[in-house]
Amino acid sequence: MKLKKKNLVGGFNRYRLVITLGLAVLLPAAALIYVNFSQLRSFQRDKVLEALIKRDFQEALTLYEKKMNKAIYAKVDEARDMFPSADVEEGEKERKLDEILSRCSCFTHAFIFDGDDVAFHTQTAQHDDKDVRDEHAEMVDSYRTWFSSKQELKSLVEIVSMKPHNIYFTQAQTKRADGPTYLLTAIFLLPAEDRTVVAGVTFDPCYMKSDFFANMLDDFVKEKNAEQSGNSRAMMIYRADQMDGREIKPMVATVGWGEGKPEVSRKLDDVFRGLALGIKFEGTSVEAMGHTWIRNSFIILGFLSLMTIGGLVLTKHMVSKEMAVAKLKSDFVSNVSHELRTPLALIRLYAETLELGRITTKEKKHQYYRIIRKESERLTALINNILDFSRIEAGRKEYEFRETDIADLVRNTLDSYRYQIEQQGFAFEESIDPDLPAVRVDREAIARALVNLVNNALKYSQDEKYLGVKLYRDNGSVKLEVADHGIGIARRDQAKIFEKFYRAGDPLVHNTKGSGLGLSLVRHITEAHGGEIEVESSPGTGSKFIVSLPLVAAPAPPQVSNSNTLH
Repeated sequence: MKLKKKNLVGGFNRYRLVITLGLAVLLPAAALIYVNFSQLRSFQRDKVLEALIKRDFQEALTLYEKKMNKAIYAKVDEARDMFPSADVEEGEKERKLDEILSRCSCFTHAFIFDGDDVAFHTQTAQHDDKDVRDEHAEMVDSYRTWFSSKQELKSLVEIVSMKPHNIYFTQAQTKRADGPTYLLTAIFLLPAEDRTVVAGVTFDPCYMKSDFFANMLDDFVKEKNAEQSGNSRAMMIYRADQMDGREIKPMVATVGWGEGKPEVSRKLDDVFRGLALGIKFEGTSVEAMGHTWIRNSFIILGFLSLMTIGGLVLTKHMVSKEMAVAKLKSDFVSNVSHELRTPLALIRLYAETLELGRITTKEKKHQYYRIIRKESERLTALINNILDFSRIEAGRKEYEFRETDIADLVRNTLDSYRYQIEQQGFAFEESIDPDLPAVRVDREAIARALVNLVNNALKYSQDEKYLGVKLYRDNGSVKLEVADHGIGIARRDQAKIFEKFYRAGDPLVHNTKGSGLGLSLVRHITEAHGGEIEVESSPGTGSKFIVSLPLVAAPAPPQVSNSNTLH
């Protein structure tokens, strides 16, 4: 009943531990994992990442358009400051227009209309270009007709006055040697009291394509890539009427553009009407990046979930182990108390009987004295085990190695226990090789190890009471075997029986009082001598413990941490 009650208490404690871990750790962790998983599923369904990237792209295109506008306005303002006043002579106007063109190679044409006619000049270096000459003639005719109409001129003045910097831009398609290209003209008013004077400059299409647009795009892309790590961005400028088409031909593009359509486009207004900006990532798409990010996030979440579960399992295992050690220590105290109480009670009982003079025969007195001596030896052995274990745990156990006749040591130790063995009805078989060499050992430690092994054999044998001890030489070591035909040890317990406080699960083990330190001490003593201990056993057939001691000089004993010192 006591064993059953202990099992019930242990099961309840483990159940309480599982409940505590579940409420304190597992439920919050599971809730967090579920929330993150649901959020990732929402991101995947609503394409949140793609939307965020595209919004960032849209903001980048808006910013780039503003930068281009600012740069182009600065160039026009610089040129406007060089224009002559409305009242200068005709020859001076012509000279000033030529000076503007010579100083600013970014312009192909410059013109002034002062109410009578259009003064229209073209870069001298481009006079031999047929496309430029045709463009010159067409623009002169167009502007002469436009500006000569009072109604058109009045509308133009109103439009210019409402534009930023009071500059109005016109856009057109023109032609150069490499094909169709984009023509941009800036129109503004010159101050005059009695009439309207219109002036303007036309940007060189080759300059706009190869210099202005290209440099602006490269600088902006480098700036954005430096600000935001990750995949590099690529940009291009193309005709706005291609936005809805299947094929887009870039007018200007950065080096990393490659092929394909832009992820986000922006139709330019005001200054660069007729053109559009496009942006995308080099070598990948926003959709692919979104899928990759979602996949990696799921992988990371899964890994973290496994780590959380693993941590919980490890925590439960460690806490359970600590609880088991605490229980073993409690059982140890209880068992040791009982083991100390039993010999003390017997010693006191027999001593009081002798003291009261109730025993009159010499033989009976001798029997009582022998019992008192045996019980005191048993008590001494138990106390020595506890003291040795305490020293080992504290790292203060020292061994005194001396050249020893190992055969004589084993024989004397067994002789002191022979009476107890015979009294318990054991068949005792002793086999000691007489030709063994001397071995450097601690006599007291080896004797204690042998006594612990013999005691285990006596305690855990029920039906077939047999004890066999063999001492022999095997290659470079001396082997000490202690065998019995007792209850045996299950394979799952064989690796644990040498741990402190551990006791196997057989009912006989639990019903037999013991400290759980004997085999732990045997292993420590054996290893301190540079040897090793093995066990051969199966349930119901008995056990054989084999201690191997080297014939060479014993090493220094290992240092043991004092983190679990017995108090």
